[in-house]
Amino acid sequence: MERKTIDSPLANINMSEAGSPGFEYKPVSVMPDVKVLKLGGQSLLDRGRKALFPVLDEIVSARKRGEQLLVCTGGGTRARHVYSIGSELELPTGVLAAMGGYVPMQNARMVQMLLAKHGGIYILQDDFEKLALYIQLGCLPVMTGMPPFAYWEKREKGSRIPPHRTDAGVFLSAEFLGAKRCIFIKDEDGLFTNDPKKDPKAEHIERISAQELIERDLADLVLERRVIEYLTYSKSCKELQIVNGLKPDMVRAALADEDVGTIIYSET
Repeated sequence: MERKTIDSPLANINMSEAGSPGFEYKPVSVMPDVKVLKLGGQSLLDRGRKALFPVLDEIVSARKRGEQLLVCTGGGTRARHVYSIGSELELPTGVLAAMGGYVPMQNARMVQMLLAKHGGIYILQDDFEKLALYIQLGCLPVMTGMPPFAYWEKREKGSRIPPHRTDAGVFLSAEFLGAKRCIFIKDEDGLFTNDPKKDPKAEHIERISAQELIERDLADLVLERRVIEYLTYSKSCKELQIVNGLKPDMVRAALADEDVGTIIYSET
């Protein structure tokens, strides 16, 4: 009997070997018009009503203007507490990632309740494929920023803390959706040469490439270093914007696509 096969560029290669499998990779932009933004845990949510409510007002206003938004939340001080205790107990990185993931989930539920009267809806990561439906219905989807690696998180050399935390999860969500820019709402005007809370002489960086930022190897970064690395070879999300949530007008400008705060961009 004649043997029949299905032609495929992957049919005769080892899936672990380096190099192109025979076709150019051009990922589809699933929902490129969605603006993905993160509410910082320690920098914003932990500060309570006074800091959070003005930012939520700007988000609601943007949604009423027709902007498509995905709101993600960070963990903050409570997540750091979990990582500290877990590290002292010498728990594996995957356990720390699983435990730390519950804190931004709690924050997402609180933000959703505050936005409920404006269409706020809490979505699990398993519901991510329903995002298009929620936005078409006029909802304001809110989800945790923590990526679902949990027990399968890998450990970085010299640390037990999960390398993929909420900044990474938010960026990966933006990259999958095809968003060109990802907005991080922190408690500083953007990126500085050092922690401005500790060093009054720290200089504000308005715009810098991810490649240059990696080369400069700053002692303090307002974003997870893994996110900067990913930006250098992303296919869709080419810019990270960092703005100050304690200045609602800056958040408003960012949601209107203005280059405020700091822009970190990919040269590729």
